[in-house]
Amino acid sequence: MAHVFVTGSSDGLGRGAALELLAAGHRVVVHARNPARAPALKDLVDRGAELVVGDLAEPDETHDLAHQVARLGRMDAVIHNAGTMQRPVLPVNVVAPYLLSVLLERPRRLVFLSSGMHRSGRADLSGFRRTGSRRGPSYSDSKLMVTALAAAFARLWPEVPSNAVDPGWVPTKMGGPSAPDDLRLGHVTQVWLAVSTDPEALTTGGYWHHQQRQEPHRAVHDVSFQDDLLHALAERTGVDV
Repeated sequence: MAHVFVTGSSDGLGRGAALELLAAGHRVVVHARNPARAPALKDLVDRGAELVVGDLAEPDETHDLAHQVARLGRMDAVIHNAGTMQRPVLPVNVVAPYLLSVLLERPRRLVFLSSGMHRSGRADLSGFRRTGSRRGPSYSDSKLMVTALAAAFARLWPEVPSNAVDPGWVPTKMGGPSAPDDLRLGHVTQVWLAVSTDPEALTTGGYWHHQQRQEPHRAVHDVSFQDDLLHALAERTGVDV
């Protein structure tokens, strides 16, 4: 039985992953952005899930969220599922996954939600400090950054399998009702990477789509870009990996 923390699990892919993990007998920590969203997780809590609450757009709340999770014990895996397409995207899509990964007692596995749109992202950190709705990085930029972040953790923490996942264009609130991909397949890879003993699932530094390893944007494995990103995150948060 693994102990797995899934961010953004009140709906969509995060909820699907949490449900599948619970059904398989794992211990699951679910996350709601605020108390108003917590009732959406009542059925999972009734099945044994542990609930934590905090807004990942707010650094102070992200720190508090890490403390809430830490009180529940070391995580065997963290699935960084939460994301937003609404600018500013950096706090939720990049800064929060970084902070939680570093602040928690080192998880045994890390899974980061990427997107096929990361391939149109810019490997440019000049706008990292610009958080305004018009001038800040785009969603694609943020997904390139978080994919590179997954690869950076794989390099720096070789004992911790760290991977990024493209869930496909699935019919979630973010993807929209007309999205063509299978919703269930959207979370299968995350769960597999978090808990499977399959040797492939225990590899690190991968970019995955439907349990198939793919080649990401060339900047993802650029060590200079990774280091620049880590430096920018440490400077912004005051927390150094």
